[in-house]
Amino acid sequence: MKLNTSGIIGQSTTLADVFKMLAKVAPTDSTVLVTGESGTGKELLVRALHDNSRRADKPFVPINCGAIPKELLESELFGHEKGAFTNALRSRAGRFELADGGTIFLDEIGEMDLSLQVKILRVLQEREFERVGGNVCKEVDVRIVAATNRDLEAEVAAGRFREDLFYRLNVIPLHLPPLRERGGDVLLLARFFLDRFCLKKERPPLTLDPQVRSVFMAYQWPGNVRELENLMERLSILVDGDVVHVDDLPSKVLTQVGDISLLPESPMPEPEALPEICDRPVPSAGEAAPAAGEAPDTPRPSPADGGEVPPAPFAGQGGFVWPTLQTMNEHGGNLKDFLDAVELRLINEALQRADGVKNQAAELLGIKRTTLIEKLKKKGV
Repeated sequence: MKLNTSGIIGQSTTLADVFKMLAKVAPTDSTVLVTGESGTGKELLVRALHDNSRRADKPFVPINCGAIPKELLESELFGHEKGAFTNALRSRAGRFELADGGTIFLDEIGEMDLSLQVKILRVLQEREFERVGGNVCKEVDVRIVAATNRDLEAEVAAGRFREDLFYRLNVIPLHLPPLRERGGDVLLLARFFLDRFCLKKERPPLTLDPQVRSVFMAYQWPGNVRELENLMERLSILVDGDVVHVDDLPSKVLTQVGDISLLPESPMPEPEALPEICDRPVPSAGEAAPAAGEAPDTPRPSPADGGEVPPAPFAGQGGFVWPTLQTMNEHGGNLKDFLDAVELRLINEALQRADGVKNQAAELLGIKRTTLIEKLKKKGV
């Protein structure tokens, strides 16, 4: 069954990794803890989790634990009986009852008071609860998904979050990467938001100047997708012409990226080039690998590794050829050294093509930015 990710825009490898995990987790009833910085779109991901589950035709009930005063949150979650407190003029069902059979989404669970965390733990363990002011246990069949922008392990160490609840929630951890680690998704999202706001305001579509695209790729986006969306709405109102120029951008953005003339070019990615969620099949021995455009230019030696780039072990007169044991013996002598040489060569080429911009290099390699940084550290680059 094709994964339904409607509402989530992106084709980066980091997002594709999230989708792969989503496809495995969605059909189960396991508790999921979604983490990620503020503004990354955690609720969209949780809605996709529900839409691809066996509970898709049942209720999806979100509640922001940080937006409701702690005195009222218990009643919102579990409901209350008539007379349970002042102004409780009638009995009222809570979010858990409303979500019966479906999914309840506890957003910003890191903001929840310790006394209430105990009661959430009971629901997770026993699948039952009592309304405020009641004495009858109510059973409930819900899938619990929680999200937070906090480091819950650090909160546990500081005594602000229960350790037993953390482990109950963290059955399946699902991390949504920040926008700065999603490569060309920045430009895809910018175009989507800009087109949407221009249509809403009944004005001709705006395009992004090449320098603006470079700035967007270099900017760190501390507010993530939410910050990008707000900026696109502002530009759709304030830009007079039909092109967004660097002068139209906020000084905060320009100050962070520094000298614009030094930024690499960032062509607009094609949205129809979305990658498949499933893993690409690996050719068997002796079978030619699928073509992916013209062969890359040979990279210049990197000063970080002594100015010497390992020879290309897969290069043949007819193009790409699979290596043999003889190839390994000629270039490395053992499997580890051989693979290290190949990996270092590809990393150097990716960094050269990305002009040293690590998140773009990681995109070219099909790995996360943090993984690339770790590999650079290990290799002393």
